[in-house]
Amino acid sequence: MEWNMDPVKPRRRYDATQRRAQSRAARRIVLATAGQLFGERGYQRTSMKDIAAGAGVSVETVYGYFGTKAGLLKELLDVTVAGDDAPVSVPDRAPIQAVRAAPDGRAKLAHYAAFLATVQARLVPLFLVIRGAAGADQDAAGLWAGLGAQRLAGMTMLAEHLAESGVLASGRSVEEARDELWALGAVEVYELLVGQRGWSPERYRDWLVDVWAGRLLAAPG
Repeated sequence: MEWNMDPVKPRRRYDATQRRAQSRAARRIVLATAGQLFGERGYQRTSMKDIAAGAGVSVETVYGYFGTKAGLLKELLDVTVAGDDAPVSVPDRAPIQAVRAAPDGRAKLAHYAAFLATVQARLVPLFLVIRGAAGADQDAAGLWAGLGAQRLAGMTMLAEHLAESGVLASGRSVEEARDELWALGAVEVYELLVGQRGWSPERYRDWLVDVWAGRLLAAPG
């Protein structure tokens, strides 16, 4: 009888951390591919199979990550607004914390306008995709409504913070401030001025601060 004298190799340990990192990287590729294809073809004309092929993964993998095409679109929207896929809510992110820490009303609005201009630049292409699909697709319509509600909630928080900080002009209510922040900060306004009129994002940002501050803030002193 022959005995195998080779040392027994230890069983390779399952590396859950590496597996999660690989999965996260693959999700990013799928999301980036979806965003590109949605922009080129539209939401309805882009299938999960198209996205899988473009990302170099199986269609089963795409469904496993996102469940449905609507689920994929929702996650793409969340990542686009946040700027990354880190599990940190928008109110807890550095730009919003900077708004809260700013020493006066204009500085608060300047921080928020800078944050908004950065988000709008990423959001406009996807915004147009969702708006275009909302009239014919129920899931897209729901996401469109949710986007509006989410934006209104963010502007309500900003208006409340300005009021709590004592920087709103006399006679300005939280509701009035919220509505003007919401309307002037709409992605449609960014698209009109930057996308159609050729403004730079910096010009848009500075204009937004001037208009918001002139209409909402108490005069210095």
